Amino acid sequence: MAAENHAAENAPSASDYIAHHLTHWQNHKQTDIVDFSVFNLDSLFFSILLGVVGCFLLYRAAKNVTSGVPGRFQAAVEFLYEMVDSQAKSIVHNEKSRKMVAPLALVIFVWIILLNSMDLLPLDFLPEIWGWVNGKLGHDPHHAFLRVVPTADLSVTMGMSVSVLLICLYYNVKIKGAGGWAHELVTAPFGTSKNPVFAVLLGLVNFAMQMIEFVAKTVSHGMRLFGNMYAGELLFMLIALLGGAWAFSFEPGSLALLLLHVGAGFVWAVFHILIIILQAFVFMMLTFVYLGQAHDSH
Repeated sequence: MAAENHAAENAPSASDYIAHHLTHWQNHKQTDIVDFSVFNLDSLFFSILLGVVGCFLLYRAAKNVTSGVPGRFQAAVEFLYEMVDSQAKSIVHNEKSRKMVAPLALVIFVWIILLNSMDLLPLDFLPEIWGWVNGKLGHDPHHAFLRVVPTADLSVTMGMSVSVLLICLYYNVKIKGAGGWAHELVTAPFGTSKNPVFAVLLGLVNFAMQMIEFVAKTVSHGMRLFGNMYAGELLFMLIALLGGAWAFSFEPGSLALLLLHVGAGFVWAVFHILIIILQAFVFMMLTFVYLGQAHDSH
C-alpha cells in the first residue's frame, strides 16, 4: 500500500502531462515571444523524413507503372493522380501551369496525409523512446521533449501556406506580367476613376484590399490545418489521461476509466482518419483555388 501511495504521489498531474507533450524539442530555449533563432527540431525532423518517404512512394509508383492490370498500390496512386488532375483542370485553366501545379498539389496532399497520420501513433510511444535514448546519453529523460505531429505546429503549417503564397505571387507575375499585376493591384476590386484625385484614392484602397486579401488567405490557409490537428492532438492527450487515471488509481472500481479510455480512443482514432484525409484535401483544394485566382484577371 505504501508503494502504491508513493507511486500515486509521484505521478505527473494532468497539466504537467499535457504541458510536457506540448513542448517542442528545440535547439535552445525561447527567451522572447518572437525568436527566429529557435527551431522546432522535432517538427523539422518528421516533416523532412515524411516528405522523403512520400516522394519515394510516388517515385516507386511512377517507376513501376505498368500498362496492364495495376496492382493495389499502383491503382491507389493512379486514383489519387486522376482525382488531383481533375480538380486541377476544373480550377487552373492554363495547361502549361498545370504541368507543375498538379504534381505539386499531389505531393502536398500525400505529404500532409503522412504528417497528419503521425497523430494515430500511441501518444507516449516515440516520446518514451526519445526519453530512453536521452537517458542512455546521460541527459535528463524527464525533460526529453518530442512532438511528433508536424501539422500541429503553427510554424510548419504557416510555412506551407507562405510557400503557396510565394508560388501565387510567381504566377501573378508570370501570367499577367509585372505591369499587368501592378495595374491589377491598384484597380481591383473597386475599379478606378477618370478623376485623378478619386483614382489615387481608389488605387490606395484597392492596394490595401489586395494586401489584406493576400494576408488573410495565407493566415487562414495555415491556421485551418494547424487548428484542426492541434485540437485532435489535445483530444488524444485527454483520452490518454483517462488511462493514466486508471493506472494510478489502484482501485478496482476505476476499471470504468480503462474501458472509457479504450472506447473513446478507438472511436476518436476512427473519426480522426476522416479528419486526416479531409484536412489534407482542404489544404490541397485551397492551394488550387489560390493558384487559379493568380491566373485569373480582374
